[in-house]
Amino acid sequence: MEEFQEKHLYVLILCGGGGKRLWPRSRVKTPKQFIKLLGERTLFQNTVARARKVVPYSRIFVVTNFDYMDEIRKQAPHIPRENIICEPQVKDTALAMGIGALFIQKIDPLAIITNFASDHHIGDIEKFSRAIKNAASVAGRGDFLVALGIKPSFPHTGMGYIKRGRLIRKDKGAQVFGVVEFVEKPNFETAERFLREGKYFWNANLYTWKTDSILQAIRRHLPKLDSGLQKIKEALGTIKERRVIEEVYREMDSISIDYGISEKAKNLVLIPCDFSWSDVGDWKVVYDVSKKDKEGNVVIFEKGRGEYVGMETKNCLIHFSDELITTVGVEDLIIVDTKDTLLIAKKERAQDVKELVNFLKEKGKDKYL
Repeated sequence: MEEFQEKHLYVLILCGGGGKRLWPRSRVKTPKQFIKLLGERTLFQNTVARARKVVPYSRIFVVTNFDYMDEIRKQAPHIPRENIICEPQVKDTALAMGIGALFIQKIDPLAIITNFASDHHIGDIEKFSRAIKNAASVAGRGDFLVALGIKPSFPHTGMGYIKRGRLIRKDKGAQVFGVVEFVEKPNFETAERFLREGKYFWNANLYTWKTDSILQAIRRHLPKLDSGLQKIKEALGTIKERRVIEEVYREMDSISIDYGISEKAKNLVLIPCDFSWSDVGDWKVVYDVSKKDKEGNVVIFEKGRGEYVGMETKNCLIHFSDELITTVGVEDLIIVDTKDTLLIAKKERAQDVKELVNFLKEKGKDKYL
């Protein structure tokens, strides 16, 4: 990466709540990014480690909820306190990325931002780092919104799909394509068609852009959000800052960057990538990306005094802490044991855990959520 882009590159980590499909381990007070699902570090700590591959701690920023400030400081103590931006409410990614761009632009008007989700799993860190640097190089050369795309392996209905257009340029070995269309979360039949056509890529939610580029895109496509961001911009660094942010958040609608900007923008470009990537959204994904024993089981012992003993058990995920967990003659199950809750589900029904959580809320079981 050229010296200019390297000097002005920042990482913005989006670290909100969520993770219903990873209940009962992921909960409102401790969402999925703050727990150890894939090894000795949390998903958030893994994200910070990836960020450190491309920028120093001083250029890592985090957008999060006030409730998670202490946990972020505990898990990533080297990130400067002033780099943690606390949202008073969850209002989805367009506002989160917009306010992050404002804070970063205030200290560096020439800043280029690459946006990281805090709950992704990346398999090849060196390939990933090269892709981020390539995206920053492209973003720094013009008014581009750069998206990294992953070749889809199945018709996923929870993803955004980017259709590759004509080749615009080759930049340091990376191919940069125009975008014909961006479709967020298509139905199953449409996702199947996209897979057959072969020109569509999953959006990895790893956007890179200059602060000017994203703020101009918000001005063009989301004028109400732009109006709110202008109010925040005027208040940054003054005694009115927190009050104005709270007022703006109360007024704003929730909208993702994908629906609000990516589906509309004419300056979105695509860099296809081949590193291993997963959005860790449910227990089946945890199973798929985790190391398995000879029987195909994933056994995750997080902490405590627990133990697992299994007989004739195949292709299961067992997550536990303090209890003795035993299984016999079962296959393809998810078993998650916590101090107050036990989940048992068929692996193929992992997505339905979210519906279970919603059902529990309707039944007034909030203390378990």
